[in-house]
Amino acid sequence: MADSSSQTLTIKAPAKVIMDVIADFAAYPAWTGAVKQVEITKTGRAGRADQVKFVMDAGMIKDTYELRYDWAADGTSVTWDLVSGSLQKAQHGSYVLVETGGETSVTYTLSVELTIPMIGLLRRKAEKVILDTALKELRKRVENA
Repeated sequence: MADSSSQTLTIKAPAKVIMDVIADFAAYPAWTGAVKQVEITKTGRAGRADQVKFVMDAGMIKDTYELRYDWAADGTSVTWDLVSGSLQKAQHGSYVLVETGGETSVTYTLSVELTIPMIGLLRRKAEKVILDTALKELRKRVENA
């Protein structure tokens, strides 16, 4: 797996509220810019999705991929790995939430390997843009809900 990129953002909400937004995959097309369709393909414990298929359209980059999720029992983190994809050959990511005084620090870590060759510097820059956009969209969704 390629090196990962990571970014942290503070959201003015309890960790449980944030994790509930992260777990609400059906709502992603309404508040994320790139995710156009979502299908939960396997549901696990506590009704959370174990596998989810995404259709992404980020302009020049389009992909259909499926991820397998592992939810921490204490609700403070979730990790995922690629099951299948058309543009990606590997993806590993996580959200880790640390709540302090009514605010929650959300750390998003992502590593992606594409089926097409990409210079490491460009891949890391793309990952950083993805992380930044995803965290800002998440904060906006949580704080405006």
